[in-house]
Amino acid sequence: MSEGSILDKIYQPIDRWYFRLLLIGMGMYHVGLLMWEPNVYADTIGGFNLAKVWFLIWGMCSSMIFGVGFKPRMTLFKIIFSPYISFIILLYFTIIRF
Repeated sequence: MSEGSILDKIYQPIDRWYFRLLLIGMGMYHVGLLMWEPNVYADTIGGFNLAKVWFLIWGMCSSMIFGVGFKPRMTLFKIIFSPYISFIILLYFTIIRF
């Protein structure tokens, strides 16, 4: 069994339109807040540092990739742009936002 088919089986439960809509909605929410008032957004999440910015960009990009239906072919990219990781990152930023 190849790595690609193992990852495809792992992603199969979340590969639904409502999860795509949820994840792209969370990504757009954070992109919108960040673009509208970056200083206010930074204050509500406790300020920006290198780790927070890196994870925020990673989560937003991964959510857009998954949300539009793009499926990476390479195993490394499937792991890097995982919707599970993106959901955890964006959920964390949503929780600390409130």
